[in-house]
Amino acid sequence: MEFRFIYTGIRVKNMDESIRFYTETMGMKVAEKREKTAPTRGEVVTLKSPNSDQLLELNYYEKESDFYAPYSNGEELDHLAFDVENLKSCVSELGRKNIEIIVEPYEIGGWREAFIKDPNGIWIELLQRK
Repeated sequence: MEFRFIYTGIRVKNMDESIRFYTETMGMKVAEKREKTAPTRGEVVTLKSPNSDQLLELNYYEKESDFYAPYSNGEELDHLAFDVENLKSCVSELGRKNIEIIVEPYEIGGWREAFIKDPNGIWIELLQRK
């Protein structure tokens, strides 16, 4: 049996705010349009970064849905990662946009990294490879 990883799905508190963050702040594009998912009483949209094969699926469920649970952020070790060309300038720009910076840039191994939070409290790792 062969398995092929195709996307990461995360649950969000507010679909509009999350789409705006990932498209306007993180530069992602809508890969599969936002739609209602009648059987789950929810909504889904799939996003993609330019020059990447990775997909991010945002999921939102109504309170009446069998899939609904009160939103609880996972531990920060669960996170998404994005490559950036210049970490220092990227973090400065995000700070000017009032994006919460959790960990300022530091070096580890062969790269530099920092962490921010999305509107749902999900940690995002920003990587600059040397």
